[in-house]
Formats: sequence, structure tokens, C-alpha cells
Amino acid sequence: MKKPQLVLLASLLAILCSDATALNETYYANICPNLESLIQGAVRGMMSTTNIAAAATLRLFFHDCMVQGCDASILIQNPNGDDEQHNFDNQFLRADGYRTVLAAKAAVDADPQCTNKVSCADIIALAARDAVFLSGGPTWKVELGRFDGKISTASSVDLPGASDNYDKLMSRFSVHNLTPTDMVALSGAHTLGATSCFHVNPRLYPTIDPNLDPGFASQLQGQCPAALNVNSFVFFDNTVITFDNDYFKQLQQKKGVLSSDEILYVDSRSQSIVDKFAANQADFFTAFVDAMKKLGRIDVKTAADGEIRKDCRFTN
Repeated sequence: MKKPQLVLLASLLAILCSDATALNETYYANICPNLESLIQGAVRGMMSTTNIAAAATLRLFFHDCMVQGCDASILIQNPNGDDEQHNFDNQFLRADGYRTVLAAKAAVDADPQCTNKVSCADIIALAARDAVFLSGGPTWKVELGRFDGKISTASSVDLPGASDNYDKLMSRFSVHNLTPTDMVALSGAHTLGATSCFHVNPRLYPTIDPNLDPGFASQLQGQCPAALNVNSFVFFDNTVITFDNDYFKQLQQKKGVLSSDEILYVDSRSQSIVDKFAANQADFFTAFVDAMKKLGRIDVKTAADGEIRKDCRFTN
């Protein structure tokens, strides 16, 4: 092979091996051999003490990756309060998710072979996978090798909103190269957990959203009175601690809790995807795993622009 061709080949390989493509499933095989069992044990322990640990941990992964990439910047606590946690969009994240990740970090660092060698970003990714699996959902090999980000600001947060229409939702996902199928599959994470009445009341008062089943709207009004209490909440589906496809069956019945949930069935561009997942749980699981892997590759930090935090809450 001629020298110019070798240079071109080397350049192409460098591009292909950069950023997210540098991730691999066996990254910690020799660094921290017991990593996955340590994290799963911590997640299992937290789930045994609170039934919202799984949902909260899964949400944390999404909220992290969609803002500045999967770099654990969601965990940073800046002294001046200017961090992602203090953005309004993250105010409804439950503390159980943070506690689960910190418990997993503590379990990992308690192993002398692993101390301060595993990034918080990778711990979140593995904990989210285990939260799904331990709730009855699919499991998968997580690509690893992320470094932790060093920057977290409140102004950087721009997440999908509870009242977003299809176009606005899709614009927030497509910027990260996520497809409509990815978006619907990831929305299926709402099969776990609940949401505050703060996000529900606009659909009920002063008039009821026409995309809501009338009987279900009446039920929601019983849970979320017009006099808003942000600490009151509504479960997303009927199987709140089980990862399944019930969420999509609810959408078919006009019983999506959030406007951004129900729009996935109301809009013809995503309705067939909802129907597919409602009819076949295996199809949902397959699409969810694919979407979670793609989500986990967003704006991955490397040793050049990241670090491995000793305390997930603070940069080194």
C-alpha cells in the first residue's frame, strides 16, 4: 500500500476510534473485574428500600446524557448553586436516583482494585441498565470507557418538556441523532415511576385536554386538584414498578399522563410505533436497548477533556 493511502487509512481509523466509538463493553475487565456485580448489588439494595429507586436512576441517566452528553455532569454540585441540578427541569428528579448512584460508587470504591478507577458516568450507565433489568425489563452489555465532565451549569439544560408537541420533541431528540423509534422507545421508560401534578394540572384546568379519556381525566382530577400541590403525584401506568409495555397500551386508550406522552399516539407519525410496542413487548425491549445504547454514546468525554471524579458530586 502506498504511503498516502496509509496516511488516509490511519486518519480514517482515528476518526472511527474517537469519542463514543472508543467505548467498549470490556473496558474495565482488567481494571475492575467485579464492577458489574458491585453496581448491581448496590442497585438491588436501594430498590429493596424504596420502590422509586429504579425509576429515579433511569431518569438520571436520560437527564445526564441529553445535556452535555453522558458525563455525570448532572451529579455535580457547584458551590454557587449554578449547576444542572438547580435548573428547573431537574427539580423533580427524585433524590433516590442520586442516592443509588452514590451507593454504587461507594461499593465500587470499596474494592481496592477499583478505587477511583471507574468514572461516575459509567456508573450511572450501568446502574440505569440494572434498574431496568431488576424491574423485569431487558438487560444488555453496556459500552464503557466514559470520563466524567468538569462543567455543569443550570443554563445548559434543555430537556424535552411535558407539554411539547411531536415536532418539538423530535427536534430535541434528532439533534442527538436519535430517530422517532428511539424517541418513542425511550419514552417507554415512563413505564416506571410517577410525575408531579405540576406537569399534569395544565391538562385538567381550566379545561380538560381533548386528548384525554374523560373517565381518566376525572381520575386525574381526583389525584391532582385544581389547588396545585407539587408534592402530589400520578403514576405513569398501571404497573409502576415493573418495566413492561403497559405504558403504550395506556396511550392507545388516551390515558397518557403527560401531554408529551399522549402526543406519541395522537400524532400519526409515531402512532404506528406505539401500536407496535403495545402489541409486542419484545419489540419494545429490542428498540429500547438499541436506543439506550445510542443515548449512552452522546458527547462522550475522554481523558483529554474529562476526569475520573473521586467524589461524583465534585470535580477533582
